[in-house]
Amino acid sequence: MSSMAITDSPARRLVHTSRQVVRWGDMDYYGHVNNTVYFRYFEQARVEWLEEAGFVVSPQAETGAVIINASCTFLIPVNYPATVQVNVYAGEPGRSSVMTWYELYLEGDDRLYAEGAAKVVWMEPRSGKSVPIPDALRDAVS
Repeated sequence: MSSMAITDSPARRLVHTSRQVVRWGDMDYYGHVNNTVYFRYFEQARVEWLEEAGFVVSPQAETGAVIINASCTFLIPVNYPATVQVNVYAGEPGRSSVMTWYELYLEGDDRLYAEGAAKVVWMEPRSGKSVPIPDALRDAVS
């Protein structure tokens, strides 16, 4: 893995790995995956992680995760056909939020293609207010 890769540490722990097929429609005019699609890859990996931890990701849920900021550094262009591997890392949770980080690789290639981050806040959709992270998620991250 690249020296820029995120590693497990007391502050960051690998919580999920997602494999996703790059679609032809993910590419832009220049023949590589459009920059906005990387955020979709990260989102899909985050949703898989939350669902794997037992949380329903739905607007009808009483509480759920929202993103209050997100970033991505694009290191190497991704081209079709490919399968991306997204590693999701989580930090120590606060009262209602947890930092997450993402590494994007191509299957069969140990070079880091992109890395990102997003702050996840647990909230109540009806009120729009943050609420404490559920104990089950806190335990899964800690």
